[in-house]
Amino acid sequence: MIVIVRSAPDTAEGKRGVKIARDLSADIVLVQNGVYFLRQEKLEDLGFAGTAYALEDDMRLRGLKIDGEKTNTKNISYDGLVDLMTERDKVVGMF
Repeated sequence: MIVIVRSAPDTAEGKRGVKIARDLSADIVLVQNGVYFLRQEKLEDLGFAGTAYALEDDMRLRGLKIDGEKTNTKNISYDGLVDLMTERDKVVGMF
């Protein structure tokens, strides 16, 4: 299962999406302003321990890069997002 999060970390919707993913042991895909969750340990602060996928274009547009030391975060393209959604049994979003 994956949960798609498009809202920023300072919004109730964004936090709700991450908490749902945490509670369901799901991975998340961060799109639009959701990519800001990768800054300053925001995901870890909410207890999320799964894999976080971030859209490359949204990261680039916001001047962000994935920390190479984090093993549970991965860049994906829009094509990669489509592949990910078709491979998983359930997709929940957008928060």
